[in-house]
Amino acid sequence: MWFFARDPVRDFPFELSPDPPEGGPPGPWVLHRGRKKATGSPVSIFVYDVKPGADEQTQVAKAAFKRLKTLRHPNILAYIDGLETDKCLHVVTEAVTPLGMYLKERAEAGGLKELELSWGLHQIVKALSFLVNDCSLIHNNICMAAVFVDRAGEWKLGGLDYMYSAQGNGGGPPRKGVPELEQYDPPELADGSGRAVREKWSADMWRLGCLIWEVFNGPLPRAAALRNPGKIPKSLVPHYCELVGANPKVRPNPARFLQNCRAPGGFMNNRFVETNLFLEEIQIKEPAEKQKFFQELSKSLDSFPEDFCRHRVLPQLLTAFEFGNAGAVVLTPLFKVGKFLNAEEYQQKIIPVVVKMFSSTDRAMRIRLLQQMEQFIQYLDEPTVNTQIFPHVVHGFLDTNPAIREQTVKSMLLLAPKLNEANLNVELMKHFARLQAKDEQGPIRCNTTVCLGKIGSYLSANTRHRVLTSAFSRATKDPFAPSRVAGVLGFAATHNLYSMNDCAHKILPVLCGLTMDPEKSVRDQAFKAIRSFLSKLESVSEDPTQLAEVEKDVHAASSPGMGGAAASWAGWAVTGVSSLTSKLIRAHPTAAPAEPNIPQRPTPEGLPALAPTLVPATSTTSGHWETQEESTDTAEDSSAADRWDDEDWGSLEQEAESVLAQQEDWSTGGQASRGGQTSNVDPKSPESDWSSWEAEGSWEQGWQEPSPPEPPPEGTRLASEYNWGGSEPSDKGDPFAAMSARREAGTQLRPDSWGDDNWEGLETESRQGKAELARKKREERRREMEAKRAEKKAAKGPMKLGTRKLD
Repeated sequence: MWFFARDPVRDFPFELSPDPPEGGPPGPWVLHRGRKKATGSPVSIFVYDVKPGADEQTQVAKAAFKRLKTLRHPNILAYIDGLETDKCLHVVTEAVTPLGMYLKERAEAGGLKELELSWGLHQIVKALSFLVNDCSLIHNNICMAAVFVDRAGEWKLGGLDYMYSAQGNGGGPPRKGVPELEQYDPPELADGSGRAVREKWSADMWRLGCLIWEVFNGPLPRAAALRNPGKIPKSLVPHYCELVGANPKVRPNPARFLQNCRAPGGFMNNRFVETNLFLEEIQIKEPAEKQKFFQELSKSLDSFPEDFCRHRVLPQLLTAFEFGNAGAVVLTPLFKVGKFLNAEEYQQKIIPVVVKMFSSTDRAMRIRLLQQMEQFIQYLDEPTVNTQIFPHVVHGFLDTNPAIREQTVKSMLLLAPKLNEANLNVELMKHFARLQAKDEQGPIRCNTTVCLGKIGSYLSANTRHRVLTSAFSRATKDPFAPSRVAGVLGFAATHNLYSMNDCAHKILPVLCGLTMDPEKSVRDQAFKAIRSFLSKLESVSEDPTQLAEVEKDVHAASSPGMGGAAASWAGWAVTGVSSLTSKLIRAHPTAAPAEPNIPQRPTPEGLPALAPTLVPATSTTSGHWETQEESTDTAEDSSAADRWDDEDWGSLEQEAESVLAQQEDWSTGGQASRGGQTSNVDPKSPESDWSSWEAEGSWEQGWQEPSPPEPPPEGTRLASEYNWGGSEPSDKGDPFAAMSARREAGTQLRPDSWGDDNWEGLETESRQGKAELARKKREERRREMEAKRAEKKAAKGPMKLGTRKLD
């Protein structure tokens, strides 16, 4: 409970704390903790009670009140407010602790470092220099009880009770009348001899020597103890001896004492003192000097006191960002200092700055934020992430700088648990789809796959079913070998999210195709994953009752807990490939891996070439030979990449849809004859397969499975009615019709009757017919494209003086 301690004026804006007094300088003053009524901010209140018959002490207290009110210096105790009545004096200052109490508390916690002591003594000497050289005042009370420490660890000089003018105005020094203070008087004052010829600063410098001795050795028992330096550092001993010399005329001026201690190798010549001196003058420093200072600051913060970082460095960093245009250089020291703050302080001081930084267009700041997101992500709440952070972060997916795209992908590992349904399952997946299919940097495509595997557990059940299998299957066909490895590892890391039916019909066919991959690392991971999925299928086959337990996570809602299993499955891709990304980007800033560099796996003779398991919406379900021939066409058209925006892609998409409609019956018929069997073959390049992603901007056009084939329309002719490339029409009966007739008659095929019919001849003729049809359509398509290009070139004509030539 707060209360007014002997304060007759009820409207005084400050009140004393009920805590016991903290003491104060020797004399009548008593130091109390207090606070400001309006804001609750802490202060210190020095209280003097006027006693009858103590007029001399009262005059000294009133003089100290006046001195403290008029003297303003960074190293002198800061006056805030005061109250003077007939019964008491109240002096309100910044919140401080007596130096003796501060040293005792720090000694119990491990003691002060020499860096802190050097800066503290520097501040006291600087305040003394201000009084002597600028104000011509003699402090006359330098001792441990006259020094106070604020919350930032800054030392402040107080105890102005016995101050007097060095010029003799107003009489000589006041009488102290306190025995504890007399031991700090210099010997020339104690013996009363004629050696009083001295400089105006001589007595205060002697007392400064006593203060230095007490700081390192504890309370001074007697003046004779000054002869033994004790624990005073060796670099300070020579200068200390000058202060406590018997001859007052050789004691240095405070300014010269500072200069001597700041010399190379001196006690006050260190990084901590230099940092503080720069911060004191930071407002008048040049921008280039500030940039250099903040760049080097983070290296030294680990050795600086925690209180100094929180209350001295942090405000300067925030000010430099808000008003000094310091930019990205303040981020590293800012987050280092942020480690010393509690959650409430972090929310109040750091988070508003971070949110504002994310809206910056400075690339250096954006990439620094992404790199150091791990240090502040735990302090961001979900509404802030979804409304103020994520909308700015997603711009990094479209940045032309590969380093920013890569860091943006990695940051999703930290942001995904805090994203809402729309941002995670729609917006983020759309960008991941484009990156995996379109990005020219292989390592970025690889890290996109890695990130998707790690955040898969946060996706909704519908999104997982729609995206994961298709995404990892596409990654296994990437020309960049680490991307294929990441696709395999993605399947393994999210194995609990697939049904047994998907494992058997979708995942294992893809993995089996990778057992013939040119890269051994890909083959090794594929074999491991195959064994893992086969063991699950075998266990369910042996005990079907385990199916529900095995598939319990398939339709479960997004669960952050499931992400732990994938936390370390591909750490190499985020760290090792991260450095690989940087190396590749530096070496080949615009080079994109080309699929022709990967040897094609040939289809064994005598076996039909099946269509890929997952087919994009704009691709045709043609045979393997067509894929090989179209890859050649893609290479021929690669020279026109710089005219990407000039082509009439809308008409090409319509043509592709018409080709798909014409060939749908053929492809579905071939698949139906194989009883739903699937295989994995080499795809077209991602650029050709996924050309409509950017235009559509949805997963349904990319990673969604193809719709089941529709039955052929009524009246469709049988396969035997077509001329498959022979010179004469075929007079033979239709084997398919005969087979259908037998089935209608109720005759069932024997399980072992697959070798009775000559399937090889039929499939060979089918392949030849399809190849001829596909070749003709490509020829027609190429001629149409060349005609359109020629028409556009003719329409544009030569340009003169920025105007178009009119026909």
